[in-house]
Formats: sequence, C-alpha cells, structure tokens
Amino acid sequence: MLDTAEQRVLGSLLEKEITVPASYPMTLNSVRAACNQTTSRDPVVDYDEDLVHRTLRALKDKDLVALVWQGAGSRVVKYVQTFAQRRGLGSDERALLTVLLLRGPQPAGALKTRTERLHTFRDRSEVEDCLARMAATDTPLVRELARQPGQQDSRWIHLLGPVETTAVPAGPTAADGESVLEDGPEARDAKVSAAYGALAESYADHFGAELADLPFESWLLTRVVELSGGAPVIEAGTGPGHVAAFLAEAGAEVTGLDLSREMIEEARRRHPGPSYQVGDLRRLLRPPNSDGWGAVLAWYSLIHLAPSELPAAVAALARPLRAEGWLVLALHAGAGVRAVTDWFGERTDLDFVLHDPAGVLAVVEQAGLVDVEWYLRGPLAFRSENTQRFYVLARKP
Repeated sequence: MLDTAEQRVLGSLLEKEITVPASYPMTLNSVRAACNQTTSRDPVVDYDEDLVHRTLRALKDKDLVALVWQGAGSRVVKYVQTFAQRRGLGSDERALLTVLLLRGPQPAGALKTRTERLHTFRDRSEVEDCLARMAATDTPLVRELARQPGQQDSRWIHLLGPVETTAVPAGPTAADGESVLEDGPEARDAKVSAAYGALAESYADHFGAELADLPFESWLLTRVVELSGGAPVIEAGTGPGHVAAFLAEAGAEVTGLDLSREMIEEARRRHPGPSYQVGDLRRLLRPPNSDGWGAVLAWYSLIHLAPSELPAAVAALARPLRAEGWLVLALHAGAGVRAVTDWFGERTDLDFVLHDPAGVLAVVEQAGLVDVEWYLRGPLAFRSENTQRFYVLARKP
C-alpha cells in the first residue's frame, strides 16, 4: 500500500512520462516541482526535497521506481516509474489511475475531461467501462463510492493506498461540470438565453465600465488588437458589447455575436460602433469580405458549457480563423458548478461551470493551435470575485 506522498510522487511520474517525454526520466527537483504543482492537483502540497527523496527511495524499495543515469559519465540521478509496466496497464487504465492518484475521488465525467492529455476517451461511457473493468480484476485497482447527498454522480477512487473519501459538501461547487447537460444541451441553451435576456439591462449597467478597473484585461485586449494585424475581429458571446467597444476603440474592425437578442439590443444601444449579430458561437462563420478572422474572442462565453463540450466549441471557434489568426479565451478556473439563483437583485437560474486550466490547454492544443500562452490570476477582492480567472491566447498556423 502506498502512503499519501508515495501516491503523489508515483502519479507525477506517470503523468510527466506522457505529457513531457522530453523531460523524462526526471531529476529529484523536477519530481518535486511536479508534486507541488498548483494546477491539476488535489490537494495542493508543498513537499520539500528531503521528503520527495525519501519517498522515491521507498518507491524504489517497492520496485515501483528505478534509478537511471543518462549520458556517458553523468552523475545526475534520474527516476522512472516501473509500476505501469509491472502491472501491464493499458493506456486507458494508466490515464485513469494517474488522475485518481493526483486528484483524489472523482466522477467519470471529470475523469474523461482530466485524462485528455493522457488518453482520449470517446465518451463518458467508455470511461465507465474501463473503470468497471479495473474494478473487476482479481486485484482491483479502483472502486466506486456510493453517491452522497449533494453529489450528481458517484465518485471513483484508486485502491493503491488510503484515500480521503470525505463527501464533497452540498453547495455551489458540489456538482460535476457535466451536470449542466442533465436535461440536454438544448434545454441548457434555452435556460441560458432566457436568463440573460431577462437580465440584459442590469448586466449591462453592472459590467459596462468594468475594464476601467481591470488593467491586466485591458492590456490583454489591446494586445489582441495588435496581434490581429488589421484583420477583422469577432467577440463570440459579446453580451452588452462593452468588450467589443473596447476592441473597436483600440483600432479593430469588430463584430459582436451573442445568443441573446436582448443582449444584442443593449449592445447596439450602448456601443453603436461595432457590428452586432444574434448567433451561436458554435456555428461561427468567416467574415464576408475576408479569408478569416484575425482574432476570435470567447470572453467568458464558454462558462455555461460542460467540459465535454469544450473540444467541439473550441474547434468551431478556431475553424474560421485566418492563418496566423488568434483565438482568445477567458474562463473561470477550477472545477464544478456555481449555481446562481439571484443576480443583481433579480431571481435567475444560471449554472456557471469552472474549467480546469490543464484540460482547457489540452483542448486548445487538440484544435491544432500553436504558440499557446496562458495567464491565471486570483480573484479581486474589491470586485467581490470568488474564482480564479484563466486567459488563453493561441495562434492558428
């Protein structure tokens, strides 16, 4: 059985062997950095060098880790995991175990999203089939936990050592991100459109001048205009148009697109400079008089989509980009769903999905985009924010 530190170290070796093969085998310092990552880890830890070294030695004694020296005359000890080979794990089994080791108990939907960089599962049922197979072996590797109050789905744990299985508390982040599709995507889209339609004026009043207090976001948007190289730009999910107006003032030829007719009416009334259209960002077309968009922005417009919907949405946004065009994403970072029933003093019914940064980056890379850069900032207390914010820029080659 593996203790908590052994689980984290083994999981880190399993992950990095697949995601950064050029840096594998790993030095002691790189293993420590992988263990102490602040993304794709739950809980976040701060292991010192001595603990990581002792843990690696313990895993070696259990024949789960081996020491290697790379290069003639090298004195730098590096480490490789031998667990996957000894157990004869398939890539699907290995991916699931890796994420369970690094992030604790999780439902099948979250596992599908979080294993994208390690193994591609076609759908959630394929994840569940693999978990069931792993649970049915003579020496089971995983086990399904009973669903607890406040949870949409049952969670799975690995059986390589003790795992904290305290139930996720019922509350705004208890639900799996896939829960927003419980009644189907059409029903979710209708609910989102109706909510924003009812809140359009209040939303515009509240957020219309927000960029004046957001220097980082203002810098980023100005940079997007420069990167677009004079080609037309579209903000897909423009809301009341304040971001589109900022882009236009910075010199871009801008179109704003939104699913809500009421939001588009607010945008036209408040910011008449850009062109506005009612439409779905997942069906985005090229501009009529150009070979593609110089930049496509989804500025907090993917925040109601389930993680499983991101690959198709990002591909749809990237498709009409011109060569050397840029995709720009802004999201809430994290996991789970924040349910909002009262906003601006009005009753509403909206579910905000928090997205795992590592999963988002994997989706962007799968869409064929390059030169990916990203920024993660903490919540701003003066704005009463309660989520981290995640921004991505990526270029179409």
